[in-house]
Amino acid sequence: MESFDVLVVGAGPSGSTAAYRLASQGASVLLADKARFPRDKPCGGGLTMRAVRQLPFSVEPVVEDRTTSVRLGLDFRARFERATAQPLVLMTQRSRLDAFLVEQAADAGADFRDAVRVDDLALLEAGVEARISGDKVAAKWLVCADGVNGTTTRSIGLDDGRTYGVALEANVPYGVVSEEEYRGRLFLELANVPGGYGWVFPKGDHINVGVGGWEREGPRMRDHLARFCREYGIPESSLENVRGYRLPLLHARARLAKGRAALLGDAAGLVDPLSGDGIYEAFLSARLATEAILGGDLTAYDRELRRALSSQLAAAWGAKVALDRFPRLTYAVVRTPYLWKAVESLIGGEVPSPSAMRGLRRASMRMVEAIARAAGNPGKPYKTAET
Repeated sequence: MESFDVLVVGAGPSGSTAAYRLASQGASVLLADKARFPRDKPCGGGLTMRAVRQLPFSVEPVVEDRTTSVRLGLDFRARFERATAQPLVLMTQRSRLDAFLVEQAADAGADFRDAVRVDDLALLEAGVEARISGDKVAAKWLVCADGVNGTTTRSIGLDDGRTYGVALEANVPYGVVSEEEYRGRLFLELANVPGGYGWVFPKGDHINVGVGGWEREGPRMRDHLARFCREYGIPESSLENVRGYRLPLLHARARLAKGRAALLGDAAGLVDPLSGDGIYEAFLSARLATEAILGGDLTAYDRELRRALSSQLAAAWGAKVALDRFPRLTYAVVRTPYLWKAVESLIGGEVPSPSAMRGLRRASMRMVEAIARAAGNPGKPYKTAET
């Protein structure tokens, strides 16, 4: 039986970053993934600057575009644009990003094995045992980072049931659409899908276009995407690599750690309910889990992750339902300069959470909170977790 300090299941953003951090601190790490790398995954591929700030190395080698302008629309009836002095979101593709992160982990000393199955996973008092493509391995700690469709959460009894969103995306090459129009710009169309929005993200030689919303919208996602393309003048016949996926949304009281095992990233349901972004949460959970494992106590991970995300999740759930119930009123607040500055400072990583806002930025966010309360205030259970 092979023995390691840490077994990391899943080599996405959270798993590979955790493996890098652990191996860099001298831990013996086995990083295992069922897919053959490089592999692609459905994802808009936007790296917010607050996400990038969580990394201990640069992602410059895989950056394809930098957005310094955001166009926000309301169900194709209104639109405004805001410019930023510095890039707000870096654009990449998951096939490139994930391969790059795996490379960093391997270079740091992690033992990376792709195209392998993880079976017979057993959480023990002293660690974990499993079979990796038939071979028995043991580790002192387990990092579950195998994504929304992974099996590790069920294997260790942390599958507490989740709420899901759904999304459908595609790529369109430049030439079919104008590179001049989309390069450096982030397009978001709010309230055109119940519980979500539509987007256009610029990449190196194409744009990524998609729509996302409540899970119940799944059967209508192709219609939503078709309408979005019509409104933006994108030929539907030009869509390439069309694919859908689920977005796991964390329950307020779900457990994120058990014994010597921790859930990270999508496996933990760490997706922002408003934006659908999970990469910041993946990098954050990797950092906090690493610190807890090196400190010898995963209860610290659960506590610190909730502390870091509770204000954000509360605000995001509130804004999501406010846009659903009162879209025009919420949009009117969103386009005010102070709320935009608040959003920009969050995405850019200037402030860690909505609760850290001060002055007029905080006052503008309270206006959205008031609309959210009128819409039922679904974010309240998350806010109570903050200490």
